[in-house]
Amino acid sequence: MHDIVHDSGWAAKTDVKALCVSLVPIFNHLPPEELANIAEFAMSRTIERGEFIHRAGEHSSQLCIIHKGRVKVYRLSESGKEQLVRILTPGDFTGELAIFSDSRHETYAQALGKVDICSIRGSDLQALFLKHPAISLHVLAELANRLAKSEQQSTSIATDSVETRIGLFLADLVEQCGSLDVTLPMARKDLASFLGTTPESISRRFTEFEASGWIQQSGQRRIRILDLDALLLL
Repeated sequence: MHDIVHDSGWAAKTDVKALCVSLVPIFNHLPPEELANIAEFAMSRTIERGEFIHRAGEHSSQLCIIHKGRVKVYRLSESGKEQLVRILTPGDFTGELAIFSDSRHETYAQALGKVDICSIRGSDLQALFLKHPAISLHVLAELANRLAKSEQQSTSIATDSVETRIGLFLADLVEQCGSLDVTLPMARKDLASFLGTTPESISRRFTEFEASGWIQQSGQRRIRILDLDALLLL
């Protein structure tokens, strides 16, 4: 009886890792049997709220895939100010530098709540690339997309007004959600960090947008867009 329970637990863990791997765009084009093979390389663990998957300066040795929960990735300036880079959700990953070289993390990755992740060592990933060259193309496409978004964010912070940054962010949410009813993907303090402003400025601009008849707020996160053109013309 003990052996049966052990085998069942092992199978359950394997299924969880396979599901985790299957969420990632760089892998989900592969057939089920190949996903199962990749899952054998994965290690699963749970990160509690506030804990770090990695910190800046730490050795980068594995790709970490978000299975459940959300993770914020950010940098710290020399003055200690936090600059949000992105919010990771299920299917996203961090630690991609481990794929290509022996390096150190340039960012912090912190759990916003309880987070389940699976990780794959860089050396194992390199072996997978040799077996499945298409995976490396998917990785490069994702990294190129991240670079483009990072450059767009930096340019916007340097050149656009706070109103324009917020308006464009809300317009992007509409496009992502396919609906005029959107939910902010992060707390307002994190949104302020992402857009290079303060939480007070975010709240003030939202209030002004609402008074102008452009949006309707519902709580801290839910927003209905009433005039998308007005936001795009800010």
